[in-house]
Amino acid sequence: MTEPQEIQIERSVNLKAKPPQDQLGFGIYYTDHMFIINYHVELGWHQPRIVPYQPIALDPAAKVFHYGQTIFEGLKAYRAENGRVLLFRPHKNIERLNRSNVRMCVPQIDESIVLDALKQLITVDQDWIPTLEGTSLYIRPFVIATQPALGVAPSTEYQFIIIMSPVGAYYPEGVNPVKIFVESDYVRTVVGGVGEAKTAGNYAAGLRAQEIAKDQGYSQVLWLDGVHRKYVEEVGSMNVFFKINGTVYTPELSGSILNGITRNSIIQLLRYWNIPVEERAISIDELYEAGKDGSLQEAFGTGTAAVISPIGELNWHNEKLIIQDGQTGELSKMLYDTLTGIQKGTLQDPFEWMIDVPLHLLTPTAK
Repeated sequence: MTEPQEIQIERSVNLKAKPPQDQLGFGIYYTDHMFIINYHVELGWHQPRIVPYQPIALDPAAKVFHYGQTIFEGLKAYRAENGRVLLFRPHKNIERLNRSNVRMCVPQIDESIVLDALKQLITVDQDWIPTLEGTSLYIRPFVIATQPALGVAPSTEYQFIIIMSPVGAYYPEGVNPVKIFVESDYVRTVVGGVGEAKTAGNYAAGLRAQEIAKDQGYSQVLWLDGVHRKYVEEVGSMNVFFKINGTVYTPELSGSILNGITRNSIIQLLRYWNIPVEERAISIDELYEAGKDGSLQEAFGTGTAAVISPIGELNWHNEKLIIQDGQTGELSKMLYDTLTGIQKGTLQDPFEWMIDVPLHLLTPTAK
């Protein structure tokens, strides 16, 4: 591991007014500063800096516009009751960032550079961390290919950028059950594609189906596998879990779904509580049969944005499956309360997931 490069800090002279914490929504407001580091094939990653939040100037021929060479991550910072600022498993996000980089032919970024940038940017904009229940500071690191060249080949120039946004609940329903539309016509990804990479194209491929679902009154789309069109994969913004006859099942990581950090955390929690949990292929027919015979007890999604989101209804070929009478299940609530309690520092963290952000940490070049 290399030593972090010294981060230059330029403070904004025009600080923004902060929105009311009970009206944050998700990804609407942005903090006063952003982090940027450049990459050039001959220089590597260089010139790390924190600057006022601002537009990005790119050449119209930048490869990100034409060939979609970009990846992103999402994680959160929390303000604990004692004033501490906590990050939830940032090392796992950085690991996944670099796995996505490999798949998209983007140069690896040293973990120490990313973690130092996260801590210093949060320190600069610490006053933006909301404290109201259910709120947090959402952090969006991303990489874009910036080389101005129209040849189809990996870029030789990139920018890695971090922006931050104070957020409330991801879904309008909050922690109440959401309604999910099971997609049967469109395909988002297949094994061997880029489904397990957190790249923009995965999400663009799901927008049409999501709009169709929204028009029918559904919050999100549940994707089936792209080959057989029968095995459950994931929701557009979440991994999914189903409690059937006392055992919790979640689709196995086959290479076409995202290796969710919240997903991994929930599996660890369930095993810690000695609740049976299995990762395996789950067909949509199996789910509907379990719903009909009463053995499907709960369903919920997991993700950084929503944390835990109970699923109250599935719609597959216009056949509605109501789960838990459309109410939040006991296990879903227990998982949500426990995970958010650990994240906020109000519950014991037996897994050592939370990382303190030392708020005095600023480089000597801060001005």
